[in-house]
Order: sequence, then C-alpha cells, then structure tokens
Amino acid sequence: MSPSALSAVVAEIESLYDPTWAESWDAVGLVCGDPTRPVRKILFAVDPVTAVGDEAAGWGADLIVTHHPLYLRGTTTVAATTPKGALIHRLIKNDIALYTAHTNADVADPGVSDALARAVGLTGDLRPLRPSPDDPRRGLGRVGDLAAPMTLRAFADQAARGLPRTAWGLRVSGDPGRSVRTVAVSGGAGDSLLGEARGADVFLTADLRHHPASEFAEAGAFSGGPALIDAAHWATEWPWLADAARLVSSGLAAKGINVETRVSATVTDAWTTTAQCEE
Repeated sequence: MSPSALSAVVAEIESLYDPTWAESWDAVGLVCGDPTRPVRKILFAVDPVTAVGDEAAGWGADLIVTHHPLYLRGTTTVAATTPKGALIHRLIKNDIALYTAHTNADVADPGVSDALARAVGLTGDLRPLRPSPDDPRRGLGRVGDLAAPMTLRAFADQAARGLPRTAWGLRVSGDPGRSVRTVAVSGGAGDSLLGEARGADVFLTADLRHHPASEFAEAGAFSGGPALIDAAHWATEWPWLADAARLVSSGLAAKGINVETRVSATVTDAWTTTAQCEE
C-alpha cells in the first residue's frame, strides 16, 4: 500500500480528531472511498452538499473532509434519486473519498471553537466553556479575552469582519455601548452552553432559539449578564477548515507524505437572502 494512501491520511486526521471523542449520536469517519487509493489533493468544507462535490470534482480532489456528516441518522439507500444519493454516486464515479470530523472536532484542542475565537479577535489562552470530563483541555466552546476592552458594537463589527460573509450577518442582543472584554464562543448551535457563558461579557454562537435567547437576555439585563451575538451556523464553523488543513498537511509532511489542500470558499449556509418587513 502506498504511504500516501487514503488509510494513512485518515490515520493522520484521526490523530487530531479522535473518533472516540464524538457524541454517541454522531456519525463521523470515512463515508466512502477506497483506503488503498492514493490521496494527493484534499478539499476541506463545512457541508457535504452538491456544490462542494462539484468543486471537488472540478479541482481534481481525491478526498473531501467535511465537518457535517452526510448521513447523520443513517439510511437504507444511496440511490441517485435523492440529493445525498446523487452526491455519493458523483464522488464514487470521480474516485473522491469523503470523510467527516464533527463533534470530535468540536471538542478537540485545538478544534472548531478555537478557530472561531481567533477569527473574532480573542488573544492569549483559551479554555473550554464545558470541559470534557476526561481531559480539561478539551471540551465544547471556548472563552478568552480581547487584547483590550471595546464596546459591544465595536466587537460585533470586528467579529463580522473576521467571519465569512453570509446573507444575514450577525444579530446582536444587548446595549451596543456596553464594554466587553471576556468573550465566550461556540461554533455551531450553542444555546446548550448559555449557562456556562454567564461569566463572560458576550457570548457569540449560532442557531440561538427565541425562548432561550429571550430569557437569557432578560436575565442578563436584570443582573448584568452577557450580551449575545448570533451568527450563521456555517460561518462559525468555517474558520476551522484552514486550521484542519494546516494541521493535517503538516502532520503528513512530517511523515514524508505531501498533499495539496484547499479550503472551500463555497458558501453553503442554508439562508441565501434577507428581506425587511414593512412597518
């Protein structure tokens, strides 16, 4: 077997994002691909969707590494009569393997939230919002400090510049003029971490639901708790792709395996445009 075979690349990925760290409900690992085939080009993307498959095929990728699973809840068919089945057919026809690192990448050190924290301007040491019981260096979310205090409005503007553009940008809850320095972040849906974020000045995450966010904001206004920033799910996880590409390629290079990596710039956020309601 070639030292640059898919199996060697998978082993390198899993040394960084151990599949045993994934949640019990998650589906991580190799989705399709021949472990004996060589890998020369790897595309990193958030979502395993048609546009990403097209990008991989056009670039001549041998492997796509995505954050989100293709089949999270399992399936009984990969017929090309569905979008997911059609994608599997496209990948196999083009000898493109697909690998997923999801919640195991969320809790890794460094992982998804580390990349998000750096993208929005956090400096210095980061610590998990919810540490893993078996290793306090790992866990969900991150909390850290800005280099200097700034207003919530200024931080929101800074975060928007640090994240990829999406149709609806950022939503902010809190006094725009309040001072913030300690920032909590969580890539992807983060309202399960609202309790852990109470010690920060602001919590930036995605997919905040109305009732938890409303109750959290009301309690914060009463007691001086954190402001909230809600970003697009895809945008909060996209910064991790460059980190993963760098770590995987450098780890392989140290073993004498040279691969070309590319971070997909295809915006796969589900929301594509906005419209304001008339007053």
